[in-house]
Amino acid sequence: MFLDRDGVLVVPEFRDGRSYAVRRLEDFRIYEGAAEAVRALDAAGWTVVVATNQPDIANGLVAQDTVDAMHGTLQRAMPLAAIETCPHAQDAGCACRKPRPGMLTRAAERLGLDLPASIMVGDRASDIEAGAAAGCRTVFVDRGYDPPTRALPDRRVDGIAAAVRWILSAPAATA
Repeated sequence: MFLDRDGVLVVPEFRDGRSYAVRRLEDFRIYEGAAEAVRALDAAGWTVVVATNQPDIANGLVAQDTVDAMHGTLQRAMPLAAIETCPHAQDAGCACRKPRPGMLTRAAERLGLDLPASIMVGDRASDIEAGAAAGCRTVFVDRGYDPPTRALPDRRVDGIAAAVRWILSAPAATA
């Protein structure tokens, strides 16, 4: 089970109609109900991994230790097996930046996850494309700002709670 961070678990910052990762620890807020949703996945036997692009690190807009503190907040709030981060700039050409599947395949290898039995939940087209490229089923959290275009999700929902309800009711609901 792979979850994007900003827009799925964490409330992003909005500027000019677009969503962005917050850059200050004091602005880092987990969506209401997100921790409970992740606990439900964990209780059902899912191994939950966060996969997040964080180009602001490479772009010098946020310090790595600030992102680490944010991730510590997430890990204290909910049961996460891992947080995979791509800290590279948008044009770095790395294998880990979504829509490439590198973070998902790296975590799957390390944690022994079955990618075809896994699900990627995200709020951007790049999340859905990364999940599809890794061979996962996908759930799109539609926040109204970045509809998937190239890869169609298996399910479209309005938030993490609805995603988890669908996941727990879907066939083969363990991975």
